[in-house]
Amino acid sequence: MTEPTPAAPDYTMGFSDTIVQFLRRFTAETHAAHLLPHLKPGLRILDFGCGPGSISVGLAKAVEPGEMHGIDVEQSQVELARSVAEAGGHGNATFHVADVTDLPFEDDFFDAAHGHAILSHVPDTGAALAEVKRVLKPGGIVSSREAIFECSFFAPGFEIMGGAWDVFSQLVTADDGHPNLGKDLKERYLQAGFTDVRPTASFDIYSAPQEIAYLHSVVQDWFLSPPVIEAATTYGVATKMQFDGLSRAFARWIEHPAAFGGIAHGECVARNPRE
Repeated sequence: MTEPTPAAPDYTMGFSDTIVQFLRRFTAETHAAHLLPHLKPGLRILDFGCGPGSISVGLAKAVEPGEMHGIDVEQSQVELARSVAEAGGHGNATFHVADVTDLPFEDDFFDAAHGHAILSHVPDTGAALAEVKRVLKPGGIVSSREAIFECSFFAPGFEIMGGAWDVFSQLVTADDGHPNLGKDLKERYLQAGFTDVRPTASFDIYSAPQEIAYLHSVVQDWFLSPPVIEAATTYGVATKMQFDGLSRAFARWIEHPAAFGGIAHGECVARNPRE
């Protein structure tokens, strides 16, 4: 049987307005807190898979007057990141269209490197980390934060709501991604030759009414959208009947006073060995 060609091999979630607005809520303070204590003014840092730049500008601020270089494969995200940096007055932030497996920088160029929710969508994580290692100075810092969908949750779990994480995980896998990479970061870093590997974990929590409403809107506008349903049914990871059940369950969930959701992440900070 011939497997369908992934519709979005580089990034399963795509770049719809809903997803871009979701990514723009991320900041260095909330989504790179494990890295910030290791940064100081004057460093040169790489943000690989920078997306719309909302984390990047926080990293730029942390190393100012040093340099922050952000890269992303998507031109629209690079342009958005540039506008975000310009609006915030971050003159030390530069953005490039580039692939993390083929970085346009010379060896030993950066003091630190950071990636958030990017390695999960790179088929060959080893090649990506090898390239990051190449551009990182000996003794330099590398940091990642990646999701663990099998530990993420919606509560109360009406009907088949837990199956939403399974469907999304299978979509990421169909696009040659790694939906639970967060729990494997320590192993991947060690395999890549990094040292002093320090793993941690955290949740993005949605509990207040406005947070629940926002998360529900993302589910409704993206996960339950016709393109995602079509992709899932094409890959054979879910049926239209399952999505109908999920839609009913999420409609109950947003109305429940105990509605609560959490997206699990694994994090790692490590060092490039000194020569």
